[in-house]
Amino acid sequence: MSKQNSRESRRQRLEQARKAEQQRKRRIRVAAIGGGAVIVAAAIAVGVTLAVSGGSSATPAGYAPLSTLGALQPAPAAGPLGPEAVPVPSAPALASTATAATGSPVDGISCNAGEQTLFHIHAHLTIFVNGAARQVPASIGIPGGVAQQTQAGPFIGSGTCFYWLHTHAADGIVHIESPVQRTYTLGQFFDEWGQQLGPDVVGPAHGHVTVLVNGKVFTGNPRDVPLTKHAEIQLEVGTPLVAPESISWANTGL
Repeated sequence: MSKQNSRESRRQRLEQARKAEQQRKRRIRVAAIGGGAVIVAAAIAVGVTLAVSGGSSATPAGYAPLSTLGALQPAPAAGPLGPEAVPVPSAPALASTATAATGSPVDGISCNAGEQTLFHIHAHLTIFVNGAARQVPASIGIPGGVAQQTQAGPFIGSGTCFYWLHTHAADGIVHIESPVQRTYTLGQFFDEWGQQLGPDVVGPAHGHVTVLVNGKVFTGNPRDVPLTKHAEIQLEVGTPLVAPESISWANTGL
């Protein structure tokens, strides 16, 4: 074989080896990318599963799923919108404010000449007794409340003083307006109202009390329910049990 042919043959072998090495590297990269895609896909699948199932934090401690209550009676039709753009139940009040606090501190909560807005949030309270709605009256926490007549009904705009937990209308909106940021409870609100609250009593109504908070069953003492921002709290005395109601906070501006 001539030297020229030998050099040509060697060159061809080197070129073939180079191409084979490039192909091998491409296969390695594809395999790595594919493996990564599998890992990412697996992670996405796990994420989707957790999202669908709600994950381990779907039902926080102290609560049980709504399904544990069994069949629920549909919530009644909402009443007319009140002055806070929240339905006012077409029902009698659970209890009057005749026994409500009149100005002395209650559970460390004072009654001030003006509303305290350093910490200002709202919760919504709904009450049923044996499946029938009851109003949460206006002027709880506002002794000597004076009603202003609006197109949507009366609104308590003034009084001798304002407790840090109070109601302006009979729509169940509890105003938490405090000079300090802290967690207040439903029990403190009922103490201002002058009404009993416990596992077997809500004001004048007696019987087993079921508590729903944001669509879940609260398993502790009703007095301990925290009044958090936009909390949807529902107290049910006796049976039948009613499905949780909710309001449109976006419409209230609260």
